[in-house]
Amino acid sequence: MTAHAEEPAPAVPPMPERTPKALRQAIARHAPQLLPDFDEHWKRAIADTYDIAPLPAFMARWWGEYAIARDPELDAHVADLEHRAAYECSDIDEARALLEEASRIRYRARETRPGR
Repeated sequence: MTAHAEEPAPAVPPMPERTPKALRQAIARHAPQLLPDFDEHWKRAIADTYDIAPLPAFMARWWGEYAIARDPELDAHVADLEHRAAYECSDIDEARALLEEASRIRYRARETRPGR
């Protein structure tokens, strides 16, 4: 009888340097499903306007999106919370609690520091 070793869970990649270029490279490598929306938002909010004023808000949004998407378990958990709130709850208080939990996770994800 041979014992099968459990497959190690894939490591969550560290957060990149906090620049648009580094974030885009990390998204392309570890969460490519986000790339079309990231690029479209960049084009619409920054590139086409030649205005960097929206850059902090842009980075906050995509920093948090990537921080969650780079961790498949966390990404699935947040998606499950939002799905349950939208499609499975008949009680408004329960749906609100699920969405508040998802919101707390998203907020904390935006605070993740580079290298973490």
